[in-house]
Amino acid sequence: MATKGSRMSNSFLKYSVYVISLGGFLFGYDTGVINGALAFMSKPSELNLTPGLQGIVSSSLVLGACLGALGCGHIADRFGRKRTLRWIAVLFTISTICCAFSINFIFMAAFRFILGLAVGAASSLSPMYLAEISPEPVRTMNVNKNAIFIVLGQLAAFCVNAVLGNIWGNWGPIWRVMIISASIPAIILWLNSFHIGGSPHWLLLKNRFKRARHLFNRLGFSKEVSDKFEKNSKNSDDVNNHLAWQRIFKTPSLIYLLVSGVIIALIQQISGINTVMYYGTILLEKTGMGQSGSLYANILIGIVSVIASIFGTKLIAKYNHHRMLLIGLAGNILFLALLALMMHLNMFNQSITSLLVLILLTLFLASHQGIVSPVTWLIMSEMFPTVVKARFMSIATATTWITNFLISLVFPLLIANIGVSLSFFVFALSNGVSVLLSVFVINQREMRKAYQKTIF
Repeated sequence: MATKGSRMSNSFLKYSVYVISLGGFLFGYDTGVINGALAFMSKPSELNLTPGLQGIVSSSLVLGACLGALGCGHIADRFGRKRTLRWIAVLFTISTICCAFSINFIFMAAFRFILGLAVGAASSLSPMYLAEISPEPVRTMNVNKNAIFIVLGQLAAFCVNAVLGNIWGNWGPIWRVMIISASIPAIILWLNSFHIGGSPHWLLLKNRFKRARHLFNRLGFSKEVSDKFEKNSKNSDDVNNHLAWQRIFKTPSLIYLLVSGVIIALIQQISGINTVMYYGTILLEKTGMGQSGSLYANILIGIVSVIASIFGTKLIAKYNHHRMLLIGLAGNILFLALLALMMHLNMFNQSITSLLVLILLTLFLASHQGIVSPVTWLIMSEMFPTVVKARFMSIATATTWITNFLISLVFPLLIANIGVSLSFFVFALSNGVSVLLSVFVINQREMRKAYQKTIF
């Protein structure tokens, strides 16, 4: 029978997990809202964006996210996870409002870049933070909540876009309302960030042992586990999370973990998932679905992604993570190849083609959002030792955003030059490359051995 204290600990942990996961929700919302807003802001009466300028507006957020992810580790190590999350919420709010009131392309690209700093920082901090506050029995489940909240954020953005676009679609500035809606969850995150738990592991690295023991207890860690963490921290000769890079580069196991993390991050993005998340409405319009139908179709895509992520994360918690990654990548290859083939052959009339495109895009997103994306975030959040976790996680996350930036920048031009069908075939091939990297480079057993060698 659970004691009163354990019930309090569980409720405190759950509350902290859901608040931290709002970082993932904002990550999803701000990357998804551009999907519907881009078509409206591109009109001649608004920002008059060409395909090239559309790519810059979309990718400016991603470029900012690269830098946000890289810088987040240093800030989180110095000031703590909790305070960093609060600052991220403030940056989300201010930059979102500025984006909504942009008067031209230059302002929009600049403020989207600043917004990207918050998105990148949240994408790096949230899964790491969740892993650090969660006891072993619920760690996988809690980290997976961040992945679920990402697709929930995308679904929420699709729903808002569809409602606003179909009710007030004839009003030119409606895209401004779409964008400013993202400030609401950002404000909610800021208000609730004052009442969550910090990271007990970070407190140990700062030699604040009494506070760390109290927080371990509130979060539901057993006394034996918290004592073990405290003992390891006291025996460490690398205090204040300041393991020098010179020592890191002289430690083969750490180098292996860092390289593996970068490759896992690369695998997550070269699938082409964000071409659908950013340009889904434009892609569906090209198949003849129309503006209204495309906006509503995105809702279906979002719903399937959420359902897939819920069931996928349950499977990931039960089965080998590496094997689940390969299954997800195989699904990506199949659905993208079928999509490319169907669009290239053009065997059906416009209505059937639009329906088949929607079905195959939905299945691709279900495969990626249900398996590939959550399992890669989970592996990255667990594979690095605490003393280097923030820095290594920042580098790995920055890799996802750098790859994302390059793909989102060239995708509109890729469609314009080789067509939609060949573009999807290119991404089917890139998923095949990911399978090869997963089989011949990434080895979960070796990563576990490397982790055990580097417990400082």
